[in-house]
Amino acid sequence: MVYSYQKKKGQKMKRTFAEAMAHRRSYYSIGSDSSVLDEEIVHIIREAVKNVPSAFNSQSTRIVLLLGDEHKKLWNIVKETLKARISAEAFAKTEAKIDGCFASGHGTVLYFEDTSVVKKLQEAFPSYKDNFPTWSQHTSAMHQFAIWTMLEDMGLGASLQHYNPLIDDEVRRTWNLPGDWMLIAQMPFGTPTGEPGEKEFEDLSKRIKIFL
Repeated sequence: MVYSYQKKKGQKMKRTFAEAMAHRRSYYSIGSDSSVLDEEIVHIIREAVKNVPSAFNSQSTRIVLLLGDEHKKLWNIVKETLKARISAEAFAKTEAKIDGCFASGHGTVLYFEDTSVVKKLQEAFPSYKDNFPTWSQHTSAMHQFAIWTMLEDMGLGASLQHYNPLIDDEVRRTWNLPGDWMLIAQMPFGTPTGEPGEKEFEDLSKRIKIFL
């Protein structure tokens, strides 16, 4: 599998899936300008939602893409929610981080799981009842990874945030989303304006066992 994207200078770059996976990082310094068309971003999200696997083909993942003022609206919700919960001193640091690392980007991908789908599967397959919520989380994680990797391979930088469940109710109200949609994560993205930090790797011999 090969993904293609257009870099700012116009040259074509190609990575294999393995290369794109290795290149994916957390970018906390991002800007709102983007050389990637919004239509291209919509396209990769549609491709991920269509093709990422799910247990029992449940297709329980739901995605909300926020761009422009809608993206900014989300991070204002986050700030207002936290402002009411933490001290003024702590909020000042939090606000600076949100404004400089998340709200400063081009958009945000919101990841939800439709709990009504999970409940129907629990009713249909009672022997696996306790497993379906876990499998639903697995499905969401695969969507997060796929979209994150493809965004970066297009030349954008992203990170994964978890301000849920604090913001869940306000998010559902603001965008009139179904009550069965459970917010899992928020992924702000934009043009990288700085390099990601160094990534450390544990000894693979401690993480992998091979039997022949």
